[in-house]
Amino acid sequence: MNQPTQTLPLTGITVVSLEHAIAAPFASRQLADLGARVIKVERPGEGDFARRYDERVDGLASHFVWVNRSKESLTLDLKNDQAMTALRRLLAKADVLIQNLAPGAAARMGLSYEQLKDEFPQLIVCDISGYGADGPHRDRKAYDLLIQSEAGFLSITGTPDTPSKAGCSIADIAAGMYAFTSIQSALLLRAKTGVGSGIDVSMLESLAEWMGYPLYYAYKDAPPPVRAGASHATIFPYGPFKAGDGRSVMLGLQNEREWLAFCDKVLQDAALASDARFASNAQRSANRIELTALIEQAFSALTAAQVAKRLDEAGIANANMNDMHDLWEHEQLKARDRWVSVGTTAGQVPALKPPGRSTAFEPVMQAVPGVGQQTDAILNELGFDEASRAAMRAAKAI
Repeated sequence: MNQPTQTLPLTGITVVSLEHAIAAPFASRQLADLGARVIKVERPGEGDFARRYDERVDGLASHFVWVNRSKESLTLDLKNDQAMTALRRLLAKADVLIQNLAPGAAARMGLSYEQLKDEFPQLIVCDISGYGADGPHRDRKAYDLLIQSEAGFLSITGTPDTPSKAGCSIADIAAGMYAFTSIQSALLLRAKTGVGSGIDVSMLESLAEWMGYPLYYAYKDAPPPVRAGASHATIFPYGPFKAGDGRSVMLGLQNEREWLAFCDKVLQDAALASDARFASNAQRSANRIELTALIEQAFSALTAAQVAKRLDEAGIANANMNDMHDLWEHEQLKARDRWVSVGTTAGQVPALKPPGRSTAFEPVMQAVPGVGQQTDAILNELGFDEASRAAMRAAKAI
């Protein structure tokens, strides 16, 4: 795969990823964004099962298109000795191996860090799993929603009557982010020590870290945050409120100065600020039903746009209640030139540049590969001539 001529943070780094679904592909795609060469190892024929989650992107899966751009696809059946020989040749040239196979699968194939470190001392091996490499839960299968439940996320998300999952794969994303940052740290460490290292990333631990505030809020058996729908569980008013045109405005107050300004300039009822029921955040939160009725009564004569105008003039933070169509068309993303076009087997599709705009480089935004699209080219690099590749194909190794 041709890389841009610009100098990128991870130019020259080769990543081999035995990946599927979201967590590992999200980590490796971010490495590719920074210039790493990422070789995605897939099953011959079918490839990553996430390719078939849906057909929303011109026949391609939405999850797959999101986390697999800028990669090369190499098909290998790792139960085949010829395929494993090819993988080991590849690891000899690689800097990083990422895997999120089923619990214990990599070790059974001889691909754990302990099994590889002597043969490939330069290699950084990152294992992503549901619960980690040891402990009583190490062999449990884990999917995003299951980890949301296990980590207590569902207990604080939703309405009082209905626990709710996050609308995106938050546990996978958390694990992918920690894998991404851990690999960068390991590369920096290798530059100092000259040797690779093993990284063990758990989805449970990743999401548990993100649960830090509710964990401490429930310290020493204190009551945990309540499920408050789209409103904040402990700060009020902070959430959606209906305007007279039926649309909702999301607003948030953080301190008493803003509460005074909100009553005076937005609700146009300065006396409400001294109402004993609402004299502090704790009291406003305890009496949120009464306060919500007063706020929405004041908003009932206004459109959402008029409410937002008053909030802006009062210096009160607010936001639109956007849906996916609104996000596609968001004027701020367009104004900051965040959209580019990337190739797929179904043609060009729009893609968001990764967060973190740099003055030094532009991120890599290259095509989403088809299953095994670069298999012949990669194997040729590794010394497998046309006859050898034909034999591997006949043996269903690739």
